[in-house]
Amino acid sequence: MVNFLKKYAALIWAKNHVRKAEEFKKNAESDQEKLLLSLTETAKKTLFGREHDFENIKTVKDFQERVKVSDYEDLKPYIERVKKGQANILWTDTPEYFAKTSGTTSGSKYIPISKEGMPFQVKGAQSALFHYIAKKNNADFVQGKMIFLQGSPELEEVYGIKTGRLSGIVAHHIPDYLQKNRLPSWETNIIEDWETKVDKIVEETEKENMTLISGIPPWLIMYFEKLIEKHGKKIKQIFPNLQLIVTGGVNYEPYRDKMEELLGGKVDIVQTFPASEGFFAFQDDYTKEGLLLLTNHGIFYEFIPLEEYGRIAPDQHSTKRLTLKDVELNKDYALILTTNSGLWAYSIGDVVRFIDKNPHRILVSGRTKHFTSAFGEHVIAFEVEEAMKATLEKYPAQITEFHLAPQVNPDEELPYHEWFIEFEKEPENLDLFKSELDEQLRKRNSYYDDLISGNILQKLHLTALKKNAFHEYAKSQGKLGGQNKTPRLANDRKIADLLEIYKL
Repeated sequence: MVNFLKKYAALIWAKNHVRKAEEFKKNAESDQEKLLLSLTETAKKTLFGREHDFENIKTVKDFQERVKVSDYEDLKPYIERVKKGQANILWTDTPEYFAKTSGTTSGSKYIPISKEGMPFQVKGAQSALFHYIAKKNNADFVQGKMIFLQGSPELEEVYGIKTGRLSGIVAHHIPDYLQKNRLPSWETNIIEDWETKVDKIVEETEKENMTLISGIPPWLIMYFEKLIEKHGKKIKQIFPNLQLIVTGGVNYEPYRDKMEELLGGKVDIVQTFPASEGFFAFQDDYTKEGLLLLTNHGIFYEFIPLEEYGRIAPDQHSTKRLTLKDVELNKDYALILTTNSGLWAYSIGDVVRFIDKNPHRILVSGRTKHFTSAFGEHVIAFEVEEAMKATLEKYPAQITEFHLAPQVNPDEELPYHEWFIEFEKEPENLDLFKSELDEQLRKRNSYYDDLISGNILQKLHLTALKKNAFHEYAKSQGKLGGQNKTPRLANDRKIADLLEIYKL
């Protein structure tokens, strides 16, 4: 009876939530400008607000003239003052949390999360689930157990500010009505070694009625493989009532075939786009691609055409900083954020592509720092992932992971792109697979096509890797578990050279 009432209540809440959400979808463009002016008004007496004349910001253009696009290094002097307990620096008061992330150039990054910003991290995930329940008219999963593969919820303090991984912070804000059904236990969740942690999660969940599982695809796969190895059954046989997988962090499509094989039966997938800086988007329509951009969650968005990113004049006063009303479909943009946690015109490093403007839906098409352009081709993640997807449709195979890097100075031959691929199951003809993959990338990137046609580059080389190569690589770099993932492509051979030892 209790489970029935919980399911019935979830259906009512979900349908009411989706009904209210229609308003922000319709008014997204006008609401965004109002949001920005509200943020600058709130922060006008902060140190950052005084230094950037927030008092006189009346339009988006005023804001863009006063506040240049920044990255973590630009904001670091302010964040260091916040870390020492100083208030009213980037945002009013001090942050409620610091989300600690790994940086490649800055060491650990401390992303502030204000008391105003934290609720939206939770509301984003809730909204994704409510949309799913309402669209499917199905809340059966609330009756079973749910697991969230996440970082440790143990938090340290930096001058009184609680600090930890975002997923560990969010664990403290899961609604009461989900807590009783939630796994793993606290004792398991705080285990730092990822392999030990996953082994323990398997023990705690293998005999439970699991109905919802959440995590990024590489670590879901690791968890599923350990379950299958132990039981000799597919996941749907182990968890017959598993209804829903919620995933994010990376593009799901390259993992879809592998996931479907491990699952061994139908499970609904909801894709999301969360980060330490905010919860940006989720899948609200399961009949098409794209994630609904959350334009009413305390974040003002700007978009820089990817071909212009990094080429802007030093003063950053560029008309290329577009707002929601200016974007075009099927064009790649660097994502710039201004948030109610005190990030101002902040370049998060993600690249997005709009596939719909009514409402605004996006695909995450790559990272501003993850590209291959050693020869001027500027190949991005979306292009290589789509090329791989099309190739797999023509020449069936199963891949665990892949990485693309340039080979600029090969011995006595033209340079080329080298693809390092870990196959779960190789295609019947690897040469045909390789030729098709090259052709599919040429179709998606005209610059790469020109380089091949002009005999500047030779066709791609494919290096097959041993089983568990990417797992072992991540482990060797101390990047196993949590939200860590290996970049799909790079503009140098730092990762490629380390993957060489795993060649077949």
